[in-house]
Amino acid sequence: MDSVHNPDRFMADLRQILSQGRKRIGVLIGAGAPLSVRVDADGKLDPNGQALIPGVDALTNQALAKLTGAQATAAAAIRATLPAGGNIETILSKVRLLQTALGDTPMHGLDGEGYAGLGKAICEAIGEIVGASLPGGRTPYHELVSWVSGTQRAHAIEIFTTNYDLLIEEAFELARAPYFDGFTGGHAPFFDPVTVAGNDLPPRWSRVWKLHGSLGWKSENGGVVRCGGRECSELVYPDHLKYDLTQKQPYAALFERLKRFLLTPDTVLLTTGFSFRDAHICAVLGEALAMNANAAVIAFQFQKLADEEPARKLAFEHPNLSVYAADAAVIGGVAGPWRPGDLPKNWGEIRASFWGQRNDEPALLLGDFASFCRFCALSYSSDLARSSEAAAAVDDADPDPVVA
Repeated sequence: MDSVHNPDRFMADLRQILSQGRKRIGVLIGAGAPLSVRVDADGKLDPNGQALIPGVDALTNQALAKLTGAQATAAAAIRATLPAGGNIETILSKVRLLQTALGDTPMHGLDGEGYAGLGKAICEAIGEIVGASLPGGRTPYHELVSWVSGTQRAHAIEIFTTNYDLLIEEAFELARAPYFDGFTGGHAPFFDPVTVAGNDLPPRWSRVWKLHGSLGWKSENGGVVRCGGRECSELVYPDHLKYDLTQKQPYAALFERLKRFLLTPDTVLLTTGFSFRDAHICAVLGEALAMNANAAVIAFQFQKLADEEPARKLAFEHPNLSVYAADAAVIGGVAGPWRPGDLPKNWGEIRASFWGQRNDEPALLLGDFASFCRFCALSYSSDLARSSEAAAAVDDADPDPVVA
């Protein structure tokens, strides 16, 4: 008999984890997250508008379109050599490799110094595209921060993100919720790897770790500082081939923080908007999950399970990584479609927060960043509180005994 998974059962457990404030929780936010914030031509919230910040493919096309002359020619030549045309980050890695390797020898019309200029031009183009601010009104970022700051916690929430934008920082600051991002100081905050590695700050201070760099970072006096604006974009991607140890340091410390978080007993990392196509992050996840059976990763994926091969592959290799896709899941290394049970008492509103119709098909909705953030925010709602009767009913409502 084929295995099936009851979404009510797993969402009931997750709501309890989200609302209690006792468990060590992290959230990994990928490039798909800002796609849920849609705006009109005037920058106002509009569910039918354009994405506030484009996805990786669109970002690649838009950034390269800003190049001209020899830089455009060289970037196109590099892109032609990469599998499936690569993306903005793989192109940047190749540019920086050529910058260090070529010297005075030209390639595709540029020498080493020319590729240094190309890398800078690409970063500036990225900065222009991802430098958007949160629009007025309530966005998923506001709701995520509402959940983070909504209860007293035994452990700080740790947010890891591959995005360069400043949206999550804006949301924390608008809510007057304190956070630490690895930098300390007032005039020109400097990156402090010692504090990143420790846990000296109180739990009410959330952590925001920008794994791929950020707007507002720059090199200065042999270190990395945060300039406090969007005009700095030189460190928006951690080229793992970097020859400059000073620039490498922020990324090394932040990836080590991700690994140490997952190696801590009784932790759960929730991923949203993350495609699992980043080999470096997947390597850290796989290694840490293999070393710590008490850690868990729950990946909320937007597409159907068959279309989420990178996440699915990692979940089969590591049973403590679960993939919750729109139509099916891999849980405990077992794949199966979602099959809700009979609707328990007082559970209708709760189920509507994670289960509904998408493209005229029933689907788990939490692969969408907006739905994920709303679900987190609603975990505190007294109207949607999970009663003991409903919890027992959820656990007993599974119609199929073969459920992982």
